[in-house]
Amino acid sequence: MDSLGDLASYLEFLCEGLGHADRHGSLMDYCRGLMLPIARKSVEPLAAYADPMHVGAKHQSLHHFVAKSNWSDEALLDRVRQWVMPELGIENGAFWTIDDTGFPKKGKCSVGVSRQYCGQLGKQDNCQVAVSLSLASDRGSVPVGYRLYLSKEWAEDAHRRVKAGVPETVAFATKLEIAMSLVRRAKEKGLPLGTVLADAGYGSDTAFRDGLTGLDMPYVVGVTSQARVWSPGVKPLPPKPRKQTGRPPKLLRRGPGHEPASVKALAQELPAEA
Repeated sequence: MDSLGDLASYLEFLCEGLGHADRHGSLMDYCRGLMLPIARKSVEPLAAYADPMHVGAKHQSLHHFVAKSNWSDEALLDRVRQWVMPELGIENGAFWTIDDTGFPKKGKCSVGVSRQYCGQLGKQDNCQVAVSLSLASDRGSVPVGYRLYLSKEWAEDAHRRVKAGVPETVAFATKLEIAMSLVRRAKEKGLPLGTVLADAGYGSDTAFRDGLTGLDMPYVVGVTSQARVWSPGVKPLPPKPRKQTGRPPKLLRRGPGHEPASVKALAQELPAEA
């Protein structure tokens, strides 16, 4: 955006996803506040900057908008996508990128905050983590799915859930399960299809890769060097012969000459020019 006028037009476009006109002003104040060069971006300091002459009233208004007002984060993300997607040039190729982002937090009351790996800090620390799905091209990217990760510690703490307003319908889900749900949701919405990209934190999980295959989504994902694969021309043995009684065996078998290899070993067998 080149000017404050562009920002105002963008925020007005987002406001159409809120449902009620009385929420528009709060969204604009909150978004502008998040871009301020201040350390703490909780409601109180944002209110002080948004309306220094009426801090109490502005604090109450912003807090109601953030914590109590009924609006859809998915609807707002859809508005963001609608604004940005025409600029991405996805007709020349698209990618669906999956990642998770950590947000350092000092306290213990923010939803989902716990001691876990934080990408921003590069270590274990107190933070929130969100899983995201973005639509990307060689021009840029835009988030199309975004969901907070709720650890088992949080998911099973009824007191904290009630205090923080976590809906009863929200249950524990792994980051991999959240990522797959975001992909399914995006496909149901009819987003332009593309190749799914993810790092080894997701790609090393066989069930995750199988899930993408089941959705007919091509992917390029990271794996660890110890991931086991079948070399060209090598395959498992068929199931054991069926006995006279019982269910027929279905499990494929391994044996000498019929064993998978690590991707590291397979790569080391390739010629240098490969």
